[in-house]
Amino acid sequence: MRLYVCILPGYDKWVTSSDILSTIGYDNIVQHLNNGRKNCKEFEDFLKERAAVEEKYGKDLLNLCRKRPCGQSEINTLKQALEVFKQQVDNVAQCHIQLAHTLREEARKMEEFREKQKLQQKKTELIMDAVHKQRSLQFKKTMDAKKNYEQKCRDKDEAEQAVHRSANLVNSRQQEKLFVKLATSKTAAEDSDKAYMLHVNMLDKIREEWQSEHIKACEVFEAQECERINFFRNALWLHVNQLSQQCVTSDDMYEGVRKSLETCSIEKDIEYFVNQRKTGQSPPAPVTYENFYCPQRNAAPPGKATGPGPTVARRGLPPVPPSVQGDPDYSLLADYSLLYQ
Repeated sequence: MRLYVCILPGYDKWVTSSDILSTIGYDNIVQHLNNGRKNCKEFEDFLKERAAVEEKYGKDLLNLCRKRPCGQSEINTLKQALEVFKQQVDNVAQCHIQLAHTLREEARKMEEFREKQKLQQKKTELIMDAVHKQRSLQFKKTMDAKKNYEQKCRDKDEAEQAVHRSANLVNSRQQEKLFVKLATSKTAAEDSDKAYMLHVNMLDKIREEWQSEHIKACEVFEAQECERINFFRNALWLHVNQLSQQCVTSDDMYEGVRKSLETCSIEKDIEYFVNQRKTGQSPPAPVTYENFYCPQRNAAPPGKATGPGPTVARRGLPPVPPSVQGDPDYSLLADYSLLYQ
């Protein structure tokens, strides 16, 4: 068969059969073509599902990028890098959505190709079905004619034997009947022989027509299968190229993020924060002890730095109360006083 010329050269070595009514070789070819279209349909469905996956991923990535905060309080160079990052992630998401549209377009092309091959195969099958039907019908007629011919020949032989057996009979009328029957059987045998031969010749003519159409069908199916394999192979090749291009495009976009991160400066970000949020350069003054009885006038609140001010005179010591019997003793020690109860 030429369909597999690379493996099994020779049409008549694979698709033919000793049975004139057999269509097993033709049926095998048709089944193989049907399986090929089924494989195309499976790849078509795969592309559609992959497109749905890419579209969902792209939309989810867009929602994540646009709705989810990511370092929104960062400043200066790191903030710029984050803005580039989010923009590039947005671009990657858009690329995945675009890839989904591309995959659906490839699935549509596969569907169109599959339907076109189905129509082409159907045309050839209609021709072959008609030839097979005609061949089967003529074969049946030929076999019926053969049976009739064989029966007429047996009838003629029996009539001849009856004539030979009646040669010694005296009854002439009975012999005449036997001769008439013999003549009639000979005529019927001759007619059936002609009819049988006519049907055989017709069957042979139909067989040659079937063989010619069968070869044409194999050639059409061969060309169709070659086209299908080539189209399927190219479609698969294109698909992986599209996936590779998606990876390359995404990497180019992420490379932009890396370049932006290279310009990120730790020193500049810290300096920027200091300049934007500085509150002063003087540290707070130490908190000093203040005697309740010897406070300084206009003393600064604890922790506040104080500048030079006027000298404030310390308040004098309180008078010593007289010691009265029954009163608690009042003792003095340096600048401290303590009451004993």
